[in-house]
Amino acid sequence: MVYMMIMAVLVALFYLTRFYYLKKEIRNAARQLNELNNQMTAKKINLAFFDKDLEVLSKEINEQIDKTKWANAEKKRTENELRLAVANISHDIRTPMTSILGYMQLLESEELTPEKRAEYIAIVKKGALRLKALLEDFFELSIIESFDYPLKIETIKLNNIVLEALVGFYEQFNQKGLEPIIEIPAYEIRLKADPSAVKRVIENLILNSIKHSSGNVLIRLEQLQSGIQLIICNPAPHLKEEDLLLLFDRFYKADQTRTEKSTGLGLSIAKSLMLKMNGKLTAELKDNQLYMKCEWKN
Repeated sequence: MVYMMIMAVLVALFYLTRFYYLKKEIRNAARQLNELNNQMTAKKINLAFFDKDLEVLSKEINEQIDKTKWANAEKKRTENELRLAVANISHDIRTPMTSILGYMQLLESEELTPEKRAEYIAIVKKGALRLKALLEDFFELSIIESFDYPLKIETIKLNNIVLEALVGFYEQFNQKGLEPIIEIPAYEIRLKADPSAVKRVIENLILNSIKHSSGNVLIRLEQLQSGIQLIICNPAPHLKEEDLLLLFDRFYKADQTRTEKSTGLGLSIAKSLMLKMNGKLTAELKDNQLYMKCEWKN
């Protein structure tokens, strides 16, 4: 009987001690959360007393902390990107608009020769077309990034679409004295995707290569075990590794590629379309060659 009473007392002491440490650990966790919420610390929950259920709870809390940190970082990134986008679009609109207004004032002069008048009209037209291209690209990107952007998925022959896109740039290649190196297999490569979206991606990448290439452009289409890969490569001796991190950002243009004809939205549009089609668009710099890779998994 005495033995049973001693055992009961010991069990009671065990559970009371366990209860005491659990309560203490809960208060400790609450204190840590309070410090985190009041931005007194950025640390996650640490446990000094280990209990299976308490460990599960602390794990879930720490995962939620990670998600909150990621959401806050993403929010800041989006806000910074929006501010940069507004600044860039303001700059890109203001520049041709200022030029247009300036030359419109000159055109009002009655002393202009016909030759000068024709020259100024050409400059105004060029500025207006620049504005038109910028606004069209910006509008298109906003539609593509909307949640309900429509895609018409069907089985397409990727070989044909790549060749069609290349034919459309025949004159641009000639004007810049570039010789495209085309490596497309004779066998058909089929893909389930939106044909117009795929063609737009290819056109944007080719146009980017033509504008900024200092040598010939390589276009390679491959059927791999893991899926389909399209590579568009061109020499880019002035491009830096840090540029790759921003290459697909809206309005981003590396210094050496800042041209009047570029809106800086082409690569963003291509990336967004690839994501919509469950594909991937990446950039890699190797031996001063810029490799743009479109990938579709099997």
